[in-house]
Amino acid sequence: MTQLNAQQTIDHAVASAVQAAPLWAKASVEVRTRLLRGLAQALEAHQADLVAIADKESHLGAGRLNGEVARTGFQLRGFAEQLENGAAQGKVVDEAAAGAPPVGRPQLTRVQRPLGPVATFSASNFPFAFSVLGGDTASALAAGCPVVVKAHSGHPKLSVAVYELARQVVVAQGLPEGLITLVEGASRGAGGYLVQHPDIAAVAFTGSYQGGTALWKLANERPRPIPFFGELGSINPLVALPAALQADSQNLANTLAGSITLGCGQFCTSPGVIVLLEGEASERFVEQLGAALEPLLTHAMLTPSMRDGFERATSVVGAHAEAIFTGTEGVGPAPRLYRTDATSFIANAHLREEMFGPAALVVTASDLRQVEQVLAAIGGTLTATLWGADDDTADNRSLVHAAEQIAGRVLFKGVPTGVAVCSAQQHGGPWPASTAPQTTSVGYAALERFLRPVALQDAPTWAQK
Repeated sequence: MTQLNAQQTIDHAVASAVQAAPLWAKASVEVRTRLLRGLAQALEAHQADLVAIADKESHLGAGRLNGEVARTGFQLRGFAEQLENGAAQGKVVDEAAAGAPPVGRPQLTRVQRPLGPVATFSASNFPFAFSVLGGDTASALAAGCPVVVKAHSGHPKLSVAVYELARQVVVAQGLPEGLITLVEGASRGAGGYLVQHPDIAAVAFTGSYQGGTALWKLANERPRPIPFFGELGSINPLVALPAALQADSQNLANTLAGSITLGCGQFCTSPGVIVLLEGEASERFVEQLGAALEPLLTHAMLTPSMRDGFERATSVVGAHAEAIFTGTEGVGPAPRLYRTDATSFIANAHLREEMFGPAALVVTASDLRQVEQVLAAIGGTLTATLWGADDDTADNRSLVHAAEQIAGRVLFKGVPTGVAVCSAQQHGGPWPASTAPQTTSVGYAALERFLRPVALQDAPTWAQK
């Protein structure tokens, strides 16, 4: 597709979304929930065929992909339930008060209004859950915004197949086709054109730091800048304190090995930095982690460029750290472990490179204050995991505070891979993890990204709905 043709395709898609926007903004809860549930039902009715297409394009395997379809249907229905519970119809009323200011005031009603057409950029590593009918699309539709989906080049046939099902549901329900439109095969330049299109009101993006940063800058360079909700990457530190390792180091090593290699390490929450305190328990744990990784084979990475990126990132880290484990290479890359000390990690930005794949860097610290300095050096991450910080002590309180300063989600048990779709979830963190750390791209609070508060003063009753 030429640049001119891509721009014409985008212009047509956005024009359709603009035409649909007023109707959808005023659509009742019943109309919106019927669409969301209809989309979930259509996806599941064609699950076998869609999973087969997805597996050929992504190499993720039927088990993982079937689970992803289940999650996608679950979150579509979940947003429908949230709408029925009033999630997008929040209203705050302050009745008029007599007297002079500041006590006296007019009647004020604070309501939420949809932003308008939203551009969503599909992610490579979740061909269902962060793609055409993924969380960004579901939350934008729930908020009352039409969606223009930028398909990912890693799963083009799947994107078209899912979009066609969605289009059929929209048409069958008598809704305007512009509610969901698809832009296929667009180059990076065309992606930038979509972000800067004057009729796009917001952008949701999940992908690389480089790509997301470039689009974020374009969104802010517009004559009228728009919100850019970008998830850009994360190294997700995991701190394993001696108390946890002494209690159950073998099981923890097995669990962590599975998390590092899950999906060939192509999860935005994959634990990329393992922080340990100097000591015998930590040394034993490192040996157990290598042994747990030894038999694990990974599947092919999503795209050749992603494999190239992984090899480049591990080369950068490997040039500044000690390689302590390399597993067996099969269809996918061999799992890898590197090691450095906390002082070097804090001083050297190369050691904080995200290795998007089955690799992790072990960082050894001398004490808890240095552990906190390691966390601070990371700056921003989607998750931080603290094994062994269970007791109410001054040290643990300080460590939890340090983790909360840099992470959107702090775990005390388990591993960060696996993100529950629920109301309390927070999937976003300080820069460079995301561009809007006060928002989430997973969970039902995600629809709040696409609503704008408006205060109505002395408004008639009909205007407050």
